[in-house]
Amino acid sequence: MRIVIVGAGKMGKAIIKYVCHENHEVILIDNDSKVVEDIINNYDVMGVTGNGVSYELQKTAGTDKADLFIAVTASDETNMLACLIAKKLGAASTIARVRDHDYTKQIELMTGALEINRTINPELESAKEIFRIINFPEALKVESFAHGNADITEFYIAEDSPIVGMSLSQINSKLGIQILVCAVERDNEVIIPNGSFVIKGKDKISIISSQEQSKAFVSKLGLSSVKMKNIMIIGASKITYYLAEALIKNNFNVKIIEMDPEKARRISEEIPKANVILGDGSDQNVLQEEGITRFDAVVCLTGFDEENIIISLYANQLKVDKIITKVNKASFAGLLETIQMGSVIFPQEIAANQIVSHIRSVANVGGNNIITLHKIVGNQVEAYEFLATSSSKALNVPLKDLELNKNVLIGGIIRNHQIIIPSGTTAIKEKDSVIVVSKGFILNDLDDILA
Repeated sequence: MRIVIVGAGKMGKAIIKYVCHENHEVILIDNDSKVVEDIINNYDVMGVTGNGVSYELQKTAGTDKADLFIAVTASDETNMLACLIAKKLGAASTIARVRDHDYTKQIELMTGALEINRTINPELESAKEIFRIINFPEALKVESFAHGNADITEFYIAEDSPIVGMSLSQINSKLGIQILVCAVERDNEVIIPNGSFVIKGKDKISIISSQEQSKAFVSKLGLSSVKMKNIMIIGASKITYYLAEALIKNNFNVKIIEMDPEKARRISEEIPKANVILGDGSDQNVLQEEGITRFDAVVCLTGFDEENIIISLYANQLKVDKIITKVNKASFAGLLETIQMGSVIFPQEIAANQIVSHIRSVANVGGNNIITLHKIVGNQVEAYEFLATSSSKALNVPLKDLELNKNVLIGGIIRNHQIIIPSGTTAIKEKDSVIVVSKGFILNDLDDILA
């Protein structure tokens, strides 16, 4: 595929990092010649320096022959206009990053008028992920498939957990539940396990199950089920708007601390049911005065990664039940793993995953298309949801008789809105949604699981 990307910010770089190794022809457009040069030197892409809304520049970049045009600059208006020009030039499909809260309310009208095929909103998607975690606070991370009929949920296993010493094949029978452990992180190594794999303390495990079975698993582990009610949010960011709206709609009590008077005023007017405090959320005295220890969860959403991390560490010291931290720099991921600071959200990575999913689906027209793609376990494992079509070679064959590629696992099958945790005798049927987990092996089609 020929893919033209406008914008080499954090999100643009995340997209390039994921797609440049997948045999696509990638052309980058950005105003900053140094940034373009750096990316060309580090990735197998071509680059053009200039304004992404320039008709002539887009033509020079080959937009007229593009299979996909992606605009992810810092400006929503630039992204939408760039996509409109790309469509007029002949680009087959366009994606625009649109983040503004006001635009989101009228996105269908705008995208239809501007002929944009898809919009991506990292802040909205991040808010959805944070909301899922608040609803399931025992989990480190929750990713949904099949419109919420199945989840991949990440947990930390304490050394005194009842499943320590159990093999994976024993867990369901001994606990009386239906889950599948699809990935384990141990000592900075990620493993796609088989049934004989034995759980140890300090493992991070990712399970596939229904929401009900995930809750049952938590109960069997003896983890305290904390019902979240009072949420403190530090920073009136774009994510805060979406998150606070969702929380208040679901009867949570929300307090927002923001140090910028104009931002505080605006969010208090737009979300009047939130308790907005003008103050410095990184000041321990302010946090104490606002009763941080009385809140069930603290969500750090300022515009500064370092500030979010410091506030989260302070909240952890105060033993706040649930701490969620927004981080923009993907390079911080390794460091944050070592300090065990709870749930961490990377907005650009979330949005980039959606775009990669779209790219692979567009590249595989007529096959068993990717419906959903999540990168889990620190982006080291990919979890896919495929739609099984009549053309698949994997249909109607017991899984035990399928020869799968190494480090590929069929983790769940959704049929008639119900998840099936597969056994060796389970077979994939036409129109099933199939959850597949893969490490170090890129899948574009369901049949790519076959050796």
